[in-house]
Amino acid sequence: MIYLDNAATTWPKPECVYQAVDTCLRTMGANPGRGGHGMARTASMLVYETREALAELFGIADANQLVFTHNATDAISMAVFGIVRPGDTIVTTAMEHNAVARAVRVAQSQGVTVKVVPCTSTGQLAMEEMDAAIREKPKAVIMTHASNVTGTIMPVAEVGKLTKKLGVTLLVDAAQTAGVEEIDVAAMGINILAFSGHKGLLGPQGTGGLYVQETISIRPLRVGGTGSMSESDIQPEFMPDRLESGTPNTPGIAGMKAGVDFILATGRSKIQAKEMKLTNLLLKGLRQIPEAVIYGQQTAHGRTAVVSFTIAGRDSGQIAHLLDKNYNIACRSGLHCAPWAHQTIGTIKTGTVRLSPGYFNTEEEIGQTIVAVRELVAQGG
Repeated sequence: MIYLDNAATTWPKPECVYQAVDTCLRTMGANPGRGGHGMARTASMLVYETREALAELFGIADANQLVFTHNATDAISMAVFGIVRPGDTIVTTAMEHNAVARAVRVAQSQGVTVKVVPCTSTGQLAMEEMDAAIREKPKAVIMTHASNVTGTIMPVAEVGKLTKKLGVTLLVDAAQTAGVEEIDVAAMGINILAFSGHKGLLGPQGTGGLYVQETISIRPLRVGGTGSMSESDIQPEFMPDRLESGTPNTPGIAGMKAGVDFILATGRSKIQAKEMKLTNLLLKGLRQIPEAVIYGQQTAHGRTAVVSFTIAGRDSGQIAHLLDKNYNIACRSGLHCAPWAHQTIGTIKTGTVRLSPGYFNTEEEIGQTIVAVRELVAQGG
């Protein structure tokens, strides 16, 4: 199989990830933070070390400000419903995934004002309008770091400079960038960072995290047992316990740590460089097919390894189906859980075919994919 659906979840994982999950299940199966015996302490140490590794990757000063979640969507919901109240105003962008879009619409139904800043047809943020919206001092700006449809990278650091100056909370959805693009929460002015563990971080599905700056208090979305202050029926105020209740996904956390260790050992910039090389090859090949319409920027500069395209007169779902059936190429078609983004780029009625290479893809696989698309175009239908 040629797997080009890494924007959904990365595959294959590094061998160390498989081994870490297996080892955890076999030797660290106790509940972390819920017992004083040796296996429980070992599991607790694993969780602690994973926080530390993620803090190193994201420039987080205090690893205790980072909590584990089911995925980026879970993290975003925790943040949105934890900081906004009726009467607040939040600002977001027209390229958001439904993880943000649906959350802010629910908030809107509860009395929160939502302002959506437009983006260009290539997915680039209208910075002047964002600037104006921030100067009105909303409660928060909630934005993606990069689109899961066009790969367009948003000017988070530029936005963060202004939000920091005006005391506005900046919540960033890094589902598409964590582990590949450089993220330094302090340097970029990010107050809250939501991320997935199973995409660029190369961990298993069902993993993610949320960083919350020390000065921000979030109302817990879930409460319950934390292994701390068990004599009290009041949720702890301190992090990470305030936002982490119940038994964690320890095997998933073990796999995510192995993924982060792989990134730190390999070098994030090396991973990014390879993905950009593959993306440029993919874009170059598609540009040579007259019937192919590429969305987003036409080179890998300023974008992640996400390429959406359509074929004139052809159904995107059919193209993806034939790539799978006839060529064993895995990709994704449709609206990618991001109707706002497709509305912005003009594909809300047709959707797109999305190809998203990862670190473990090869140049030969990209070449074979271009040949396959060219053959499907020639076949018509």
